[in-house]
Amino acid sequence: MDIQRIVLFAGLAIVSYLMVLAWNEDYHQQPQTAQVAESQPSQSNGSIAGSDDMVLPEDNTAQVDGDGEFTTPETGQAVVSSTVNNTTVSDQFITVRTDVYDLQIDRVSGNVVKAQLLNYDKSLNSKEPLTLLNNTQNRLYVLESGLIGRDGPDSRKNGSAPVYSAEASSYELAEGNKQLQVDLTYTTDNGVKITKRYLFERNSYEIGVKYLVNNQSSDNWQANFTGKIVRDQSPDPTSQTSMGIQAFLGLVISSPEDPYEKFDFSDLQETQINQSVTNGWLAFLQHYFLSAWVPERDIPAQFQTTRRGNNYVMGFVYPATSVAPGETAEVGARAYVGPKIIDRLESLAPNLDRTVDFGWLFFISLPLFIILEWFHGLVGNWGVAIILLTVLVKAVFFHLSATSYKSMAKMRAVAPQLTRLKELYGDDRQRMSQEMMALYKREKINPLGGCLPILVQMPVFISLYWVLFESVQLRHAPFMLWIQDLSVMDPYFILPILMGASMFLQMSLNPTPPDPMQAKIMKMMPLIFTVFFLWFPAGLVLYWLVNNILSIAQQWYITRKIETEMAGKKH
Repeated sequence: MDIQRIVLFAGLAIVSYLMVLAWNEDYHQQPQTAQVAESQPSQSNGSIAGSDDMVLPEDNTAQVDGDGEFTTPETGQAVVSSTVNNTTVSDQFITVRTDVYDLQIDRVSGNVVKAQLLNYDKSLNSKEPLTLLNNTQNRLYVLESGLIGRDGPDSRKNGSAPVYSAEASSYELAEGNKQLQVDLTYTTDNGVKITKRYLFERNSYEIGVKYLVNNQSSDNWQANFTGKIVRDQSPDPTSQTSMGIQAFLGLVISSPEDPYEKFDFSDLQETQINQSVTNGWLAFLQHYFLSAWVPERDIPAQFQTTRRGNNYVMGFVYPATSVAPGETAEVGARAYVGPKIIDRLESLAPNLDRTVDFGWLFFISLPLFIILEWFHGLVGNWGVAIILLTVLVKAVFFHLSATSYKSMAKMRAVAPQLTRLKELYGDDRQRMSQEMMALYKREKINPLGGCLPILVQMPVFISLYWVLFESVQLRHAPFMLWIQDLSVMDPYFILPILMGASMFLQMSLNPTPPDPMQAKIMKMMPLIFTVFFLWFPAGLVLYWLVNNILSIAQQWYITRKIETEMAGKKH
């Protein structure tokens, strides 16, 4: 019995410790409590210009100065954004509405300055759409693109950002149409017509961004395409704390050499990124949602980060595009602004699905999520899907659990004999151990058999925890009655209390340890676990509760069967 309890407690302690270490490494963020205001885009915030923060790939002599900003030897000036000129622009913002988006595009530079996700609510009790991108006095998070370099209209040397014109002030994806095209046009002083084209598709969070250059001037035209994510250090508005842990907030860069490299705000402050990447991507992650740029394949893009005051600029620059007089050219990239949905991200770029971070047990978490999603497709309720998943997991471990319960039933049946051995040899620990092992051998009992199912199922438990915490599909997912969000804790703690009661009933079926101290500890375990589970997501507690109920039924049946068999042997 001592060996069994020691192994059980040690196993639970090790698994819990590994879980804490993994979460601290992958997700730990300092608590953030600042409030984020959501309103109309701010015309006074000058950080939305698509000016040339970035060092051009052709400038191989670019370096980082002592203040952590990119400089060029020719000028010695920091290459940072200039502010948008204060010229008033009528109808400055163009609205774009699709079946999944409500966007605003600023005609100054033509950047996406606001993005609302129509299929996701701001909060559980609010029907207002979630605002992912925004530019207000209190929050800056925008998607920029531009043409910089020698003749680029977004180049800093022009002194002001280009003001695009459009055929309409609002666009909407009509019923029956699969695609929406929004064209913004700008003509330079020397006659180069530039069309900035946004492409949206039905039921898609991908955004195509293209520049069509028609050079009707007498000179060769040259510029570099750049795509950027600009964000301040405001907290994650979709973050929710689970057991004191928050999801990762920061930049991820993927390249063939390093498929998934993370940088939080402190990393970005200390490290200036400037690397050439071909067939990669960059994304800014928060809980459940992300924005990303995916450059065209086989084009070497210079991935860079820099600062505009207190704001972070994360983006890339293409090599220069040259257009001869009388010729046309096209250059662009794809962007993603939306939820972390594995299938969508997988189809957009290699390794982008890894932004749905299931942790170090991803090889268990991912199959669990796939099965859980399949069950949801059948029943239409994530809570019921979790119950069906629990039944399936229980079925997989049925024979292993049965072996364990048989061992515990036999332990329970020989408990009087163990008590007698303790009375006879309690003062002689060595003799006591010898007699106990002889009894186990005689009755064909494995003293470690009761620990194995718990230890085997702990990885499943931890993996399901990550699935519930990271899957946007379970955000605000209701079950029934008072459980309206399975991804957060039970607001009334009813499920944890029921789980504790089921655990107490299950413990009563186990053999009583001969050691009084061990017996007291085991009696306290249901209470300890109940307190521990109070802050777990309701979906995870539901899994453990259903698992306990199924275990009680199986253990009760096996215990009664073994006790009957052993009673028959005595007669």
